[in-house]
Amino acid sequence: MKITATIEARMTSSRLPGKVLMPLGGKPALEFLAERVRRARYVDEIVVATTVNSTDDAIEELCNRLGVSCFRGSEDDVLLRVLDAAKASGADLICELMGDSPFIDPLIIDNVITAHLSGSYDYTSNFIPVNSFPLGFAVQVFPVAVLDRVEKLTQNPVDRSHVSCFIYHNPYLFRINGHGVQANAEVFAPDIRVALDTPSDYELMTAVCNALYPLNPEFGAKDIVQFLRNNPELLLINSHVRAKAIEEG
Repeated sequence: MKITATIEARMTSSRLPGKVLMPLGGKPALEFLAERVRRARYVDEIVVATTVNSTDDAIEELCNRLGVSCFRGSEDDVLLRVLDAAKASGADLICELMGDSPFIDPLIIDNVITAHLSGSYDYTSNFIPVNSFPLGFAVQVFPVAVLDRVEKLTQNPVDRSHVSCFIYHNPYLFRINGHGVQANAEVFAPDIRVALDTPSDYELMTAVCNALYPLNPEFGAKDIVQFLRNNPELLLINSHVRAKAIEEG
């Protein structure tokens, strides 16, 4: 079984354009993210799924420099883009990741993959049925065959924009891992936001990175939560930021 981590990334983010190439730890955020995904034990390949727009040429150039596969497809039909990216890599299982999650923890990736492989599931994540991790650590795992089926079942623009939501919104059609992966006490922090979506998020994440990266370039979710609990004033930086509704793309 080949497990491919797909990373959705584009330059035309509505709230923070160019965010995936903004510097963290002295390198583009997407590079920072890819390095962390590479440390996941069970990921065989990384594919950055970007768009055919000329604005995303810079993403492909970065991927070429890093030796990371890059697939280019529709900007709006993200479902088909990710599906085709996974097929191009010869994947059996997709580990879906977001370009706005540069702090992703490889241990969490491996835990979600392990949980998925522990049963005959169509879908496993670390936020279904409930999210207990900081925002910015989402991992979803499902077979390519399942996403291929989804692609034929829905043309709803929301489903096409949000790759896997049709799966977890239709539990009667799919075998959802009802337990998912839940955070332990050290990383339980659903109130913390370290997803790169706005200038305020970037300010907070830069502060975290500047504090932790020089001490340990492989800092994980536990280190982030501990640091922010010890420095709660930093959480005020992006406390006003709301997560976009699913209908907003």
